[in-house]
Amino acid sequence: MTYEQIVEGRFLARPNRFIAHVEIAGALQACHVKNTGRCRELLVPGCRVWLEGSNNPARKTKFDLVAVEKERPAGPLLINMDAQAPNRVFGEWASSGGLGFLPDLLRPETKYGDSRFDFYWEAGGRRGFWEVKGVTLEEDGVARFPDAPTLRGVKHLEELARARQAGYEAGVCFVVQMAGMDHVEPNDFTHPEFGAALRRASGAGVEVLALSCAVEPCRLTAGGTIPVSL
Repeated sequence: MTYEQIVEGRFLARPNRFIAHVEIAGALQACHVKNTGRCRELLVPGCRVWLEGSNNPARKTKFDLVAVEKERPAGPLLINMDAQAPNRVFGEWASSGGLGFLPDLLRPETKYGDSRFDFYWEAGGRRGFWEVKGVTLEEDGVARFPDAPTLRGVKHLEELARARQAGYEAGVCFVVQMAGMDHVEPNDFTHPEFGAALRRASGAGVEVLALSCAVEPCRLTAGGTIPVSL
């Protein structure tokens, strides 16, 4: 997936979860943040960010903040933090055979039970669901999810396990929005309930994948799978 009209800026402040104040070419701009998560370890005052411009005159803000450069001892790391990007990347990857087959149907946002899963698919006589989670938290070369407690994420895992028991195939895919990660782990320190739910779901037959990505300011491209350590 690609972005148009990408510009570089300097992050200054985030007065609320939807808006960031960014300096672009010497001018202060109020920008929309395409991620309502905390992202405290990413949006540090003074860090470099990249934004996608919009020509829509009806918008309240002219720019969307989509990527950030994280400073770390091992060197700067470019991270895509667009919360909408993982579903787009997974959809492109799965529809082109990334799962090992070409689906006859790949339908986004499909309700099942008390949840709405990111994708429902059919292929031959098979059918199933995928839930997609974007990962932006990095610690010492390891990608971890979530970066904040997510009761909704626990609910999705429990519903996937029920779908599996009902005869569907089911899976959760962690789309890692940064390059060079060794593996993905559940963030048990921040939300132990999510880690426990992920292990239960895996034991119930839910497939657990992590998809690496190549990251550029203007582009996020699916790579190969990397290990998930449960």
